Amino acid sequence: MTIAALVFAVPTGILAAIFLSDIVSLKVRDFIKPVIEILAAIPSVAYGFFAVLVLAPWMQTKWGFTTGTNALNASIILTIMALPTIISVAEDSISAVGREPREASYALSATRFETIFKVVIPAAHSGIIAAIVLGMMRAIGETMVVWMASGNANQIPSPWWDLSQSVRTMTATIAGDMGETPKDSPHYWSLFAIGAVLLGMTFLLNIISEYFLASAKKKMGKF
Repeated sequence: MTIAALVFAVPTGILAAIFLSDIVSLKVRDFIKPVIEILAAIPSVAYGFFAVLVLAPWMQTKWGFTTGTNALNASIILTIMALPTIISVAEDSISAVGREPREASYALSATRFETIFKVVIPAAHSGIIAAIVLGMMRAIGETMVVWMASGNANQIPSPWWDLSQSVRTMTATIAGDMGETPKDSPHYWSLFAIGAVLLGMTFLLNIISEYFLASAKKKMGKF
């Protein structure tokens, strides 16, 4: 579900950041950006209620799914939750590139499209990578939304990429089982093992992101 959420959120978030930094006027940007950032402050349980009460019935009715509480439902909500972080951080990075590279590109007869995607985005790629990693962290660590929206079916979808089926995530398993599991039982310690796996995944992602950010800064220092 994290992968599916990133597939939806990354292109949307980066394009929205470009739109705010290079397309709309400063007045419109100053109005829209705070609204986007407010979305990050909405409690996850509110998103969960929206997924269960609004999105799930709509998906069942319009798309013909057997159940509306499935992996796709949770992925869409995770996308909405990750977007404010990706847009805000990416927009700050793109804006920080400054006017000089843009004006130099326009002086060489480049179009706005060429300037954005061949000059501005490469120059801001370290901040964009950071935005993607932060959005990924938000999706991986989310518990309440996926607990409510994914259907909590203790199964691996067949085929595994079928988002229309109900699933149960690692975080939801810990939240749902910990209160009813006998202490020191194999089930009890398996929940700690799941937590250790999640911790290892997060740690690995942090190392990967730091590596790419360091490489990006090194490349930027050569120009």
